[in-house]
Amino acid sequence: MQEFLTYIPHRPPFLFVDEVIESADGSIKTRKTVKPEEPFFEGHFPGRPIMPGVLILESVFQAGAILMAKRQKQPDNRIPVITRINNVKIKHAVLPGDVMDIEVTLKEMAEPACYLSGRVSVSAKRVLTVEFAAMLVEEVK
Repeated sequence: MQEFLTYIPHRPPFLFVDEVIESADGSIKTRKTVKPEEPFFEGHFPGRPIMPGVLILESVFQAGAILMAKRQKQPDNRIPVITRINNVKIKHAVLPGDVMDIEVTLKEMAEPACYLSGRVSVSAKRVLTVEFAAMLVEEVK
């Protein structure tokens, strides 16, 4: 696994980022290869598997969480929490074997909230766009 795991609490089987392709102060590009043996394909939908839209969104949110944590310059014990989701548009299905390219851009920062936008593409074809807000909050123990 890559160093990005030091920035987020997510782990398999609920990790939807395989690698960070590019990272800057206000944006990040990640990638997820959707394996045919992913457990959610067993029930969504047998014989005609497609990746659930909420899990495509989760890949965007996880990329955003990495971006937010990296802006802190060092990992800490806070966890990412989504506080708002707007303007979700799903244009195409994600199928077993697809490689999702995920891009997240920081639009505005109003401590402690971050306002971001995300998009997912497969083979340069737009799959999903979303606007969202998130915060890093103290981990509950």
